[in-house]
Amino acid sequence: MMGHHCSIPQENKPKPHQGQDYQTLLERCLRSKQLFVDETFQAKSSSIGFLKKLPPHVEWRRPRDLVKNPQLFADDASRFDFQQGLADNCWFLAALTSITFHKNLLNIVVPRNQSFKKNYAGIFHFQFWRFGEWVDVVVDDRLPVDKDGKLLFLSSASKNLFWAALLEKAYAKLCGSYEDLEIGLVSEALVDFTGGISMTIGLRQEPPDLWQIMLRAANSCLMGCQTRSGNGLVPGHAYTVTEVRMVTCKSGTANLVRLRNPWGKTEWKGDWSDSSSKWDELSEKERRLVQKEQKDGEFWMSIEDFRAQIEELVICRLTPALMFQKNVKEHTVSMQIGKKVVCSMAGGRINYTESYWKNPQYRLKILLGDNVKKYANSCNVLVSLLQKPNHKHRNKSPPLYIGISIFKVPPEVSFSKISTGTDC
Repeated sequence: MMGHHCSIPQENKPKPHQGQDYQTLLERCLRSKQLFVDETFQAKSSSIGFLKKLPPHVEWRRPRDLVKNPQLFADDASRFDFQQGLADNCWFLAALTSITFHKNLLNIVVPRNQSFKKNYAGIFHFQFWRFGEWVDVVVDDRLPVDKDGKLLFLSSASKNLFWAALLEKAYAKLCGSYEDLEIGLVSEALVDFTGGISMTIGLRQEPPDLWQIMLRAANSCLMGCQTRSGNGLVPGHAYTVTEVRMVTCKSGTANLVRLRNPWGKTEWKGDWSDSSSKWDELSEKERRLVQKEQKDGEFWMSIEDFRAQIEELVICRLTPALMFQKNVKEHTVSMQIGKKVVCSMAGGRINYTESYWKNPQYRLKILLGDNVKKYANSCNVLVSLLQKPNHKHRNKSPPLYIGISIFKVPPEVSFSKISTGTDC
């Protein structure tokens, strides 16, 4: 894990979700000596939603009523801390696994100024990036359990550790309910955890330089993937890419990718799996560094098998404010917020030649930088398009079909002669 400190830039300080300011509510509870009760996300079935696997009897209990010494966080928090519950939210867990490798990111999502001891008032807060801004989500610490006191949703391998369970509750509140955490994309959660920009690479027609792309991404990006099927992999399931590494074999080298199943079990059974004979091709020293024979949901596979078994790779590029390298000045970010109204702004698809030009247009001019002579041919522009929901419940607001096209404007064409198509 990386130990650098990272904070949200002053101009992007989180906005209190639903107007609930954590510090104000905390101080009010401490003065009144009463534990916080969140009336905006109540301990009722409406906060859970409809889930087929729910037991007939559900209770809501605070961690201190479940264990003797509850703790919010541990300094050695890792990807092995948590296990999926009743919600089918492997996409959320795959992204959560990814940020455990970067303590600076984790400390943003899970602020460290809170605990079950000092100034405890039954209230906690978590931070997410949602559609252009950071938001601070407050929750009380009542968690849904069965009649035996077992957590119904995300739980920790350490029974007294509750940061992951409370984080999931905060995300459920942000999305509408626990039910609204079912079915999603790793890319969505990665962006919500980082404010980064995600790109998805379909591996049915993967780029020839896939390995080089993953090597570069491993240094400054977060990665997840979705499986096709086969040989121990769960079909249509989200996994976290936890490492990429080239190893030296007796016959040459091999490029390996390490994945983790957020279930904490069910692993790949092919070459380079935990008990594969391929490990015999490595030196004893290298084998000790890489191979693990633990049934913890994490495993290695070759880049060739990765290409064959994975449907798509998701790479989340961090913005300059959250990057760990010192060369953040080499990157800039610009965000535009707009609204498409059904009038002259709705031009339809690109094959609608008579109206397509009426769609909103944004002009991007790439200026020469300080190191233009050295990097004249290496300027990259990454464009991401997000759609805000129009319903407080994530799963009750299916996204509309939208898209963006990027065109190169010939140098002989004046910008002033290009219609914006935004008159309404």
